Amino acid sequence: MKWMILPLALAAAVLATPASAGPREDILATYAAAAKAADGGFAGFDAGRGKAFYAQQFTASAESPSCSSCHTASPLKAGKTRAGKVIDPMAVSVTPDRFTDAAKVEKWFGRNCNTVLGRECTAAEKGDFITYLSGL
Repeated sequence: MKWMILPLALAAAVLATPASAGPREDILATYAAAAKAADGGFAGFDAGRGKAFYAQQFTASAESPSCSSCHTASPLKAGKTRAGKVIDPMAVSVTPDRFTDAAKVEKWFGRNCNTVLGRECTAAEKGDFITYLSGL
């Protein structure tokens, strides 16, 4: 009977340990924690806000006034950089590895938010954006 206790205890510990849902979900969880810290009223990400953000026109850059300036109006289609380089579609359904590398996600948010918005994106904006594009 004693030999059964250890395996049962290990199995219970494994089942009680929350499993990671995946790298994209981990990134979203990090943004959610940051958004909650910045705004105690934060109630979660919203794909509708992400869609509006994607299409919104900003005034920081005449060459890139919106995300869709380079990424096209449809996130399901490939875009082009100002230099003409092809950008894979933003929609996760078309580019499944999109938003799965935290360092890469931060790198591109850093570059693109500063170029398009003239400032860093907030954690809530990043999470809304990813939530929208993950649902396409």
